[in-house]
Amino acid sequence: MVPALLVLFYLLAAALIVFLCNRYKWMNTFGPILWAYGIGLILGSLHLLPEGSAKVQSSISDIAVPLAIPLLLFSLDFKKWVKLAKKTFLSMLTAFVGVVGAITIGFFIFKSSIPEANKIAGMLSGVYTGGTPNMFALKTALNVDNNVFILAQTFDMVVCAIYLLFLMSGAKRLLHLILPKFKKTGVIDQTGIAFEEEAEFDSYTGFFLKRNFWPAIGALGLAVVIMAIGVGAMTITPQNSKMIVIILTITTLGIAGSFIPKISRIKKSFQLGMYLIVVFSMAIASMADIKVLFTMTNGLFFFVAIAVFGSFIIQALLSSLLKIDADTTIITSTAFIFSPPFIPVVAGSLKNKEVIISGITVGIIGYAIGNYLGVSLSYLLGLIM
Repeated sequence: MVPALLVLFYLLAAALIVFLCNRYKWMNTFGPILWAYGIGLILGSLHLLPEGSAKVQSSISDIAVPLAIPLLLFSLDFKKWVKLAKKTFLSMLTAFVGVVGAITIGFFIFKSSIPEANKIAGMLSGVYTGGTPNMFALKTALNVDNNVFILAQTFDMVVCAIYLLFLMSGAKRLLHLILPKFKKTGVIDQTGIAFEEEAEFDSYTGFFLKRNFWPAIGALGLAVVIMAIGVGAMTITPQNSKMIVIILTITTLGIAGSFIPKISRIKKSFQLGMYLIVVFSMAIASMADIKVLFTMTNGLFFFVAIAVFGSFIIQALLSSLLKIDADTTIITSTAFIFSPPFIPVVAGSLKNKEVIISGITVGIIGYAIGNYLGVSLSYLLGLIM
């Protein structure tokens, strides 16, 4: 009885957080995931949950992410990649090199002081090319310790808050010292990719309408089938590769589903996937203890800081060589470091709507490649340790 009630608690608590964040702007400023983490950390640190909760929490964290990945990928239009403007594509490559380069530098600096630094590097490369869902997926795929994961996520939030402030304030003026200014075309859609205003990444408005709810439940059923296929693939692979196989199988099948029109047109599948990420966030955070977390820093904060700000420096230098303008450089960095929901916010600070579509598209690509990159980089760096 207790396990069932605990699962129900996590599901309802996550739903309440999502509802309140959509209802009140001041709450949505922090976002559902941050609220879920905060509440989870309080529950875990004060030991407010009943004994034996760890098994339920672990089961939730093991199931939520594999279910969420296909739901997040179904609605992303990968066919539009080929329509990326040349300049945006080049800028995306510089952002990619910046992230991988900075994380690799951080790895060599901290590999002797941070246990399993290659796994941290893989996880950071996933979140800083894709987004938070990739970080969660790679935590599972690479078997990252729960406490280390929570601490990395906490430092990520702190560093990224500082970085976002920098991008929205002094970054443009600084980059204009070495990069050209953006030349406006008067055409908002540079890439030919249509982006519907109503399809906001964090909006659950209309989720329970009949035309949205039942198709979303159907997408969830398909995600269950995909997860089952992933589990099947996992059972025939060596023990040390099982979680990697299931995550990459699910990612690949989720991308494949996005090419089927009936699946890709389901409007609220992305939001349902993000809801599951909120459930995961609260479950995993409630397994941690703040007192334990802050005895484990070992340079992890500086590793995260190098990954974020180092990627910007490398990207800026490469952009200078390729003569990519400042606005495009900033928006592609935003797309990788923060993911699509932050694109309109930063574009607004740049006073440049023309970069919105390009930024969103780059962020979508990041969602798709993040898991593959994270696993690959972790293994490559692991060979060096």
